[in-house]
Amino acid sequence: MSEYFRPLPRRDGPRPQDALDVAGGPYWFTEAERITRGADRVRVKLADIPQRWRDAISAPRPPVAGLTLDRPRLMGILNVTPDSFSDGGRHDGFDAAVAHAQAMQEAGADLIDIGGESTRPGAKPVPTDEEIRRTAPVIDLLTQHSAPPVSIDTRKAAVAERAVASGAALMNDVSGLDFDPDMAAYVASSGRAVCVMHSQGDPEVMQNDPRYENVLLDVYDFLAERVSRLTALGVPKGRIVVDPGIGFGKTQAHNLLILNGISLFHGLGCAILLGASRKRFIGTISGTTQADQRVAGSVAVALAGAAQGVQILRIHDVDETRQALALWSAIEEGEQYGT
Repeated sequence: MSEYFRPLPRRDGPRPQDALDVAGGPYWFTEAERITRGADRVRVKLADIPQRWRDAISAPRPPVAGLTLDRPRLMGILNVTPDSFSDGGRHDGFDAAVAHAQAMQEAGADLIDIGGESTRPGAKPVPTDEEIRRTAPVIDLLTQHSAPPVSIDTRKAAVAERAVASGAALMNDVSGLDFDPDMAAYVASSGRAVCVMHSQGDPEVMQNDPRYENVLLDVYDFLAERVSRLTALGVPKGRIVVDPGIGFGKTQAHNLLILNGISLFHGLGCAILLGASRKRFIGTISGTTQADQRVAGSVAVALAGAAQGVQILRIHDVDETRQALALWSAIEEGEQYGT
């Protein structure tokens, strides 16, 4: 692909008559950045954006896991692991996991993402049986009650299949279908939504000197290929969510370039998920070494993503993010808020 077009989302002021929605709204755009490898970005008008890009960017996104995407949705993180980077060991028992899921629901989580294998930098793989043992009982209980939809954070088809059998509505594969050769076919047969994420290398080695020609465009091309693979298997784009993979095989500079240009991924015609909560670059920039003290920085990144039309925010701090989004939306909408 020689040219890419990143919409410049807006929600302020009167909407021009010729504006197009970003992914069905509430943001709209009349301009985009044209990005070409090896050249400066150029701002262009709608007339200069190819029709296929305009169609992909503006098409309304269907509900994911039963959730409409007319506002940012909060995906609460539930790691039932002993070694996740921020909360490892805090929720790896059944009672603790269920209690935390319920607390996130009460705080406003729209979706609970349950993972039984740490994917922090340097983490070792977990056997399939152990991953199922950690996650299945929690999913079984949550899906039997009036809880938010559940997603399963796994790279393995067998784990995903067990979770879906218990009612999981979404599969979240941080390997982007690369880890398990059976994953893509299972996703296609399951009828459930899937999130495909970009990662350069597996967790054991992904932070060992990651390099890109152009990180924003390289990640876009990777995700475009994954979307094409799934649609060729019969998975509609409305069931596919894309995640650029902040912190997965990326330096701080790479992370910031992706966050700065994340609205580019609307061109894939899929919902976008952003998972940056409490990650190392937030601590480096803010001077906060302890992961669970990076709440304010994590909320700032979530708001920056929402301002570019990101539909799903994967977060640890549900109540704080919900409050920030509520106030930010009220300010953006002004006197129209709540009328």
